[in-house]
Amino acid sequence: MYGELRGYGFTVITVAIDKSAEDARPWIAAARPTHPSLIDTTHVLADLYNIVNVPTILWLDERGRIVRPNDVAFGTDTFKSITGLEAAKHLAALRAWVRGEATAIPAARVRALQALPTDVDQQARAEFGLGEWLFTRGRTEAATRHFVRAGELAPHDFTIRRGTMPMRGIDPMGPQFREMLGAWVKAGNPYYRPLAE
Repeated sequence: MYGELRGYGFTVITVAIDKSAEDARPWIAAARPTHPSLIDTTHVLADLYNIVNVPTILWLDERGRIVRPNDVAFGTDTFKSITGLEAAKHLAALRAWVRGEATAIPAARVRALQALPTDVDQQARAEFGLGEWLFTRGRTEAATRHFVRAGELAPHDFTIRRGTMPMRGIDPMGPQFREMLGAWVKAGNPYYRPLAE
């Protein structure tokens, strides 16, 4: 998309939310992107934009305003069998917006669609931040207590629940994650929640 649309002033910035740059570096190296690819090791992006799962996309205009809030979208149909989401609809909308063939979502609708963090969500992020601070200082046991509490406060926030697993010595794609995800979905919660339009 970047190669196709950059002549219109469009850019893509991908951000991996990982505990260290080394966790994401192999994926970025393998993809060999021609656009900026960043690694957020302290959840700054998740905090600023209330990102609770990946992938999450945002559209920002040339003034830095959100014109399409947090959404689940993919650049290909690689994960369609798992998510049920097709890439084509989102990609067509993005192309039309960048080329000026369609307007973005109106500002009032953007505000209505944005999921803002609650006080409890903010407390969960504070617990995560404290846990991360303790973890980087070798206080793993104390960090784990805060990571677990953060997940209890915000069970919908998989950047916290899944993101803390490597710091707790748990495979973020392993059986404990699959068990957690299974319980979440069985309780009637979607793992990926596309934007309601």
